[in-house]
Amino acid sequence: MSVDTLEFKAELKQLLHLITHSLYSEREIFLRELVSNASDAIHKIRHGSIDKDELLEGDRDWKIKIVPDADAKTLTISDNGVGMSRDDVVDQLGTIAKSGTKAFLAAIRVTKQADTPGLIGQFGVGFYSAFMVADTVTVRTRPAGGPHLGTTWKSDGQGTFTVEDAPKATRGTDVVLHLKEDAREFLDPYRLQQLVRKFSDFVEHPIVMDETEEKDGVKTTKEVTINNRKAVWLRSKSEVTQEEYAEFYKSISHDTEPPAKTLHFAVEGKTEFKALVFIPAHRPFTMDWEEPKGGLKLYAQRVLIMDRCEEVLPPYLRFVTGVVDAADLPLNVSRELLQRNPLLETIRKNVIRNILSGLEAMKNTEYEKYVAFHKGLGSVLKEGLARDWSNRDKIADLLLFESANTEPGTYITLADYVAKMPEGQSQIHYLTGETAAQLRNSPYLEAFKAKGQDVLLLTDPIDEFAIPQYGEYKGKPLQAADRGDLKEVGGEIPQETTDRFAALLTALKATLPEVADVRLTKRLVDSAACLVADAGGMTANLERLMKKFGEAAADSKRVLELNPDHATVAALRELFESNPSDPRIESGARLLLDQAVIAEGSKIADPAGFAKRINELLAASLR
Repeated sequence: MSVDTLEFKAELKQLLHLITHSLYSEREIFLRELVSNASDAIHKIRHGSIDKDELLEGDRDWKIKIVPDADAKTLTISDNGVGMSRDDVVDQLGTIAKSGTKAFLAAIRVTKQADTPGLIGQFGVGFYSAFMVADTVTVRTRPAGGPHLGTTWKSDGQGTFTVEDAPKATRGTDVVLHLKEDAREFLDPYRLQQLVRKFSDFVEHPIVMDETEEKDGVKTTKEVTINNRKAVWLRSKSEVTQEEYAEFYKSISHDTEPPAKTLHFAVEGKTEFKALVFIPAHRPFTMDWEEPKGGLKLYAQRVLIMDRCEEVLPPYLRFVTGVVDAADLPLNVSRELLQRNPLLETIRKNVIRNILSGLEAMKNTEYEKYVAFHKGLGSVLKEGLARDWSNRDKIADLLLFESANTEPGTYITLADYVAKMPEGQSQIHYLTGETAAQLRNSPYLEAFKAKGQDVLLLTDPIDEFAIPQYGEYKGKPLQAADRGDLKEVGGEIPQETTDRFAALLTALKATLPEVADVRLTKRLVDSAACLVADAGGMTANLERLMKKFGEAAADSKRVLELNPDHATVAALRELFESNPSDPRIESGARLLLDQAVIAEGSKIADPAGFAKRINELLAASLR
């Protein structure tokens, strides 16, 4: 087949332009990414060849070879892994605008940082980091099946690439980097060995380089393994330094910072496995673009079985990165068999228990670090309140909240809240909204403040779903401050007051058909009115969230509650008693409703009408 010249898709053109012209610092990570790709290619054929020996073509000498050529000014990274067919080459290296590419570019825009090469690996576009150091990249590759299946891909990263059939003697892939003038440091064997030991020392396959010795005028060349090869998770904790943990974490997570917490543990007995898991210091960029999945790398006796095994990690812990190596799993286990394997359930329980205990330890001993973690990932952790029934109380104890009684930016736990509850309070009160600053000024807090009771201020979208499903904490029901009747806080309305306002309330219900009911309340102290949802109704915040997420949520009717002790409400009653047909009654009622809508954080339906009524009121008061 002749040479084909093809164009990169638009997103890949943007990516390559960014890499070629903007990404310069930390560009040494290109070697980590290419070695990682080579290691993955070997893992794939090892796993795929368990039942298909013909894929190996007799080659079981797994290795990744690095070849610097000072004369040609090239650096080659070779593997004898699974290789690629011509179609694979075209699909994977140029024409498909993968979601990872789009997500990477979006992350760059969000962070407003052009010089962020550390993000490349997070989005599955690590191969293209080669263009940080190379003017041109050539890929020679073939799968099992014979030399005639070889393909050569070549590009200068400027918008096009070529693909041609080219016989290749051995299975696997050679990535040849034609280095830029300012990247010649990567031809130095000592520099390359340093980078391998820094980024890829744990890789289980030998990473080799040629070493030439001269003795008695005779030069001999031999391959030397330059990585330690012993998997970090199989070593004793006492043998591994924090720097080694951090580099291993960065290599598998593609994070640029060390983890907030490292958990390295082993379980022995009837079920045996080793685990090394990391809790990140911040929210991973990919969580804002990827589907909510979790999973750890699953190994069986150092052979990678599954890159992301969701069966050993629940979705609410999907921010955790790491490895589980189980001695008793068969190498050819499928996902379907995994789901029925009782060993996985044992591993899952142990992993979850260790992670939750690790988070608790961080909260108790490294509080500031935990606060930073919680700001980014507390909302994800809350999903476990509804999803993990057996661990929900442990999860609840890990959560931090702002509250009406705390200073802005400081937090309490549910245990703190319960410990400070005044005598006679039986419920944990909370209020949901968009920001804590907005909630602190909410009229819904007035009666609680008057009684000396605190209210949790919840601003994560997940709170509207997770907190009601959790239900109660240590026997204390969780009650929304803007839902239902709060007689416990405000007390009963005297019968005399109820009788005095009965006719007005009946008239207002007819005047305001957009509300479900109009009633008196002791919920308010300084404000005249507020809107609340009935016990099973949808709160205003939940309604706004559903619309924001594109869910079809019809506007629900809420209850308008009036403060009978407020001068405005009392004046409205007096006006009604003197002249029930006075047009100012409807105008006043609509003003009370509009200000209640504003106070709950929603938009009023008729801003022009609201402004007109305000102006009429101002004009009357200024005469």
